[in-house]
Amino acid sequence: MKKAPRANGANKSFISGKWSQLVNNQNIAGYFFIMPWVLGFLSFTIIPIFASLYLSFTSYNLTSSPKWVGMQNYVRMFTDDPLFYKSIKVTLYYVIFAVPLKVGFALLIAFLLHRRSRAANFYRSVFYLPSLIGGSVAVALIWKDIFSIRGPINSFLEALGFKGVQWLGDPRYAIWTLIAMTVWQFGSSMIIFAAGLKQIPETYYEAARIDGANRFHSFIYITLPALSPVIFFNLVMQMINGFMTFTQSFLITLGGPLDSTLFYALYLYRRAFAYFDMGYASAMAWVLLIIIATVTALVFKSSQYWVYYESKEK
Repeated sequence: MKKAPRANGANKSFISGKWSQLVNNQNIAGYFFIMPWVLGFLSFTIIPIFASLYLSFTSYNLTSSPKWVGMQNYVRMFTDDPLFYKSIKVTLYYVIFAVPLKVGFALLIAFLLHRRSRAANFYRSVFYLPSLIGGSVAVALIWKDIFSIRGPINSFLEALGFKGVQWLGDPRYAIWTLIAMTVWQFGSSMIIFAAGLKQIPETYYEAARIDGANRFHSFIYITLPALSPVIFFNLVMQMINGFMTFTQSFLITLGGPLDSTLFYALYLYRRAFAYFDMGYASAMAWVLLIIIATVTALVFKSSQYWVYYESKEK
């Protein structure tokens, strides 16, 4: 009888050892399954990040070994490269106009389709399609043909008695054709807004109607505050994407005319793969990272004044 407690203790130790072995085996299996992602993350993200940081302090043209030049690339960038400032100006102009228009239009369409009907689901699917194919090469080329001198837009204007416009050949209009293409790809933001609208309790609107509020007042004082976290998310994501815009300018305008659509990412691409100035391009990439991080930090800082979180303590 006295040996029973020892036997129980031995059983517990045995069970504990088996459980630990099982857990360790499960951990090994987990590490095995995530290993492809870890290797890809290290090979295509972490290592290139540190490599580009090193190359930004070198002179490197792909045909010879990198030569350390210190801060020379950064000094040349800020003191002797007018296209650097031109590309920043064009990119900021694009972000300032394209992002609010895209987010605002997506919110408007999501609000209009926020009804319980079969047609609403169909229209959401139709409006989402441009976001699926909008970044493709084929769509960019089609957009280029639409806004060409003999394209459908000018044909329609001429049919109405107006003179055709050189949409892609005039610096005043070229950037706006790319902005229009970006706004046209509002589907992803619209879907996120539609999901956010479903989370707003209907009781809020019922109480507002009882108090005599119309639909406009309900939208301003209920929908927008309740949807502010979703607006904030879409704004940040679209802003980051706007700073990295490349495909539209590269395929439609090649940065022209007169560098009016020379986005920062396109100019970085030119320095790297047209002039083979990899060191300078790496420095530009890090400057872009700092710009995006700074603007994003400012937006996050401003969010405390206009983003409402229901669970936030007052």
